[in-house]
Amino acid sequence: MTVRIVLADDQTIVRAGFRALLDLTDDLVVVAEAADGLQAVEAVRMTRPDVVLMDIRMPGVDGIEATRRIAADRALDGVRVVMLTTYQVDEYVFEALRYGAAGFLLKDIEPDGLREAIRTVAAGQSLLAPAVTRSVVEEFARLKAPEAAGAERLAVLTDREREVMALVAAGLSNEDIGKQLIMSPLTAKTHVSRAMTKLGARDRAQLVVLAYETGLVRAGER
Repeated sequence: MTVRIVLADDQTIVRAGFRALLDLTDDLVVVAEAADGLQAVEAVRMTRPDVVLMDIRMPGVDGIEATRRIAADRALDGVRVVMLTTYQVDEYVFEALRYGAAGFLLKDIEPDGLREAIRTVAAGQSLLAPAVTRSVVEEFARLKAPEAAGAERLAVLTDREREVMALVAAGLSNEDIGKQLIMSPLTAKTHVSRAMTKLGARDRAQLVVLAYETGLVRAGER
């Protein structure tokens, strides 16, 4: 399968660098570039890519707003957005995850890591494995009190789904969840999918954010 990609960054040299890396790979192809968030949204609507590499800080419409618009467009449900940032802890990353980003990458990522990350996201998974992603969510969840209606939002979930959701927020894979709760990875995946559907979460990344925002888990707890 060929993964189609849109590059969105206001720096021409950054886009050129990423394109040069991706052009060396047969299964990854850049179908469009954008210099700001508005161009990114237009490019995504025109090309319907599998993955968007989106810089957070861009002039005019920034990467967060562009991600929100893409995630809110039902016609673009299959498009996965990965945020690009220079900083390991970026206050804007948390907002991007809330709006539907599938994860984020540091701009100095190694070439092989970039390619593998794109394939992972294109396959429908979120970039939640790196501890740094959870640290970003925890850091900014720490600064914000859980929403008052959190318990009401979680009321649609079964006890098992809440339990699985908490383990997803702790960074466990379906296989790890299955081992801990004595169930198959497929059953764990089913519980995760049902929780996402009931809460309207776009992917596991949003499920993690919701776990903190609703108070199901708290920063620093395991």
